[in-house]
This record gives sequence, C-alpha cells and structure tokens, in this order.
Amino acid sequence: MLNTKISKEELERISGVKVSKCMKCGKCSATCPNFDGMDYHPHQFMDMIDKGMIEPLLQSDSIWTCLSCMACLQRCPRNVEPAKVIEAVRLAVVRQQNQNHLKDEQIPELLDEALPQQAIVSAFRKYKK
Repeated sequence: MLNTKISKEELERISGVKVSKCMKCGKCSATCPNFDGMDYHPHQFMDMIDKGMIEPLLQSDSIWTCLSCMACLQRCPRNVEPAKVIEAVRLAVVRQQNQNHLKDEQIPELLDEALPQQAIVSAFRKYKK
C-alpha cells in the first residue's frame, strides 16, 4: 500500500500546474489519443486532485497509460497541463515505491500489435531512471 500523504499542494509544486485553474470542460479528455486506455481521464484527474481525492489516482492505471503527448494542453482554453499533473502523480508513486514501474525484461511480453509506437517510446522515457 502506498503512503497517501501526498497533497494537492505537493502535486502542484511538482507539476508546476495550478489544478484549480482547470474548469473541467473535458476538452483535454476529448483530445487524448489514449482516452480508451485510461480509467480516469485528464479532466477527471484534475477534478479529483482539486477535491483532494488523490488515493484512487495513486492506484490508477491512467498514470502509466498517459502518453505524455501534451495533446490535452492543445485544446485547453485555460492552458492547464493535465499531462504534467499526471506525470507528477506517477513520479510520486515511483518515489514512494522506490522503484520503476517498468523493467526492461518486461517489455517483450507487453508488446502487442495494437500498441502505438509512441507508447513504447514514452514508456522508456517515463519508467527509466
């Protein structure tokens, strides 16, 4: 079980994003190329953090499936960056676990023909120290 003592303020500090600036319009989620692969979508992430509901996000598969492509920023009317917040949550989990989520030897078994190449490249960038 992860230490859930991470706060909204700490996530804002790590990400550099003011979460309350998000108006939860959903345009970020509508633009997300991996929308179908996420259990919580970008606008939901922002809303949950704003409400202090951080624990479910720490356990979420979305922190590992976000492509960090920043498509969510391109449609945002307030220039909020949900991908940076998702990365901050992922970083908090990695720091608490004191390990990487993905190991080199796991890559071949995780590959499938439907997986976008961008996801593979992103995984190496995100999950390696």
